[in-house]
Amino acid sequence: MSHEIEDRVISVGSGLAAIPERLLLAHARGEVLFICGAGISKPADLPDFRELVLDVYARLDTGVHAVLAGLPAGVCNHWQTDCNGLTERQTAEVKRFIIGDYDVVLGMLERRLDDQTRGDSQVRRVVADRLRSGSNNPAPIHRALMRLADRGGARTIVTTNFDLLLEIAAQRLRSPVQTYALGSIPRPSRQTDFSGVLHIHGALDRNLSRFSELVLSDQDFGEFYLRRRVVPDFIYDAARLFHLVLVGYSANDPPMRYLLNAVAADGSRFNDLKERFTFFGTNAPDPVSLEDWKARGITPIHYDSNGNHNALLATLERWSELSAVNGKKVMIDSELRRIVKATRAQAPEPDRDLYDHLFRRSNASERARLASLVSDAKADIDWLDAIVKIGAEKERGRKP
Repeated sequence: MSHEIEDRVISVGSGLAAIPERLLLAHARGEVLFICGAGISKPADLPDFRELVLDVYARLDTGVHAVLAGLPAGVCNHWQTDCNGLTERQTAEVKRFIIGDYDVVLGMLERRLDDQTRGDSQVRRVVADRLRSGSNNPAPIHRALMRLADRGGARTIVTTNFDLLLEIAAQRLRSPVQTYALGSIPRPSRQTDFSGVLHIHGALDRNLSRFSELVLSDQDFGEFYLRRRVVPDFIYDAARLFHLVLVGYSANDPPMRYLLNAVAADGSRFNDLKERFTFFGTNAPDPVSLEDWKARGITPIHYDSNGNHNALLATLERWSELSAVNGKKVMIDSELRRIVKATRAQAPEPDRDLYDHLFRRSNASERARLASLVSDAKADIDWLDAIVKIGAEKERGRKP
């Protein structure tokens, strides 16, 4: 593949994120695995990690909660707050909360209240109750991600969330999937039996009376990432077979910190890891944060996060509709007819790039079908010449 194609980004719609073409081509080959964080479930009235910690303290320690609730989101490490009236242990928890070590905070709270960090603790009961009290209706982003999770014969998606909203979304798409958590997760492979919603940090049991093993506290992360190595071994294997695409995380999320460390540790020793990506939203240009992601070995795909991250949802929905795996043919055909109404010389560059990509990702029979479609649409000769040039490109990077 030429450097031009390697570096090209494709706009799937006005105002949406521009996606690297190499990622779109990998998705067309079934070589993409999405990893989803708490951000995807916020539209379904579920908390992110910070909000979850606040909810736990609201139930279990109102004194500390009163202090934490007064802190603005995104406070810096040197933020000072009034901890008068709190014990030294409570004050230590507040300080850890300020620097964003939410897994450590919950571990400290468990040890203080229950003298344990596993099993059926008060903290874990509150976490389960809070997550079950949210909406049982998946958000549109869950449905878009389950469509994109189709590798062609198998739907596979990874999540650090405990909720089962991705599974419910799959059921409503009339394509139900299995739930796997922690030790039951299948080993990554390109075979169709590597499928389902894979909860690498555990999942809430559908039976409300049963205890759910969850990776929640710092000791849990130590257990499953360092001692048992369940999650790192899974991530190492997956990163060799698939391009990992992170959705619903910020760079400072505790799960993201552990995930990135797991992949980065291998990246310096092995050259067969595939490129990793993250959808990264800001409400203003933030080149420093973009470079931060790159320094962690992740390629950021930026979008405008104004309007409750609507641009992310619209991008994923549009990608799923135009997907080479299970996209809507009527929409793909309509896009091509729209694009070729103008001459290639007069068409905007994003339209030319999208047109070329729709042919570049296609196998021979689909390319012939699309060529016939644009010819019937009275496309000018330059559009038809472009098809010939794409057909002459090296096969590397194209769907077989």
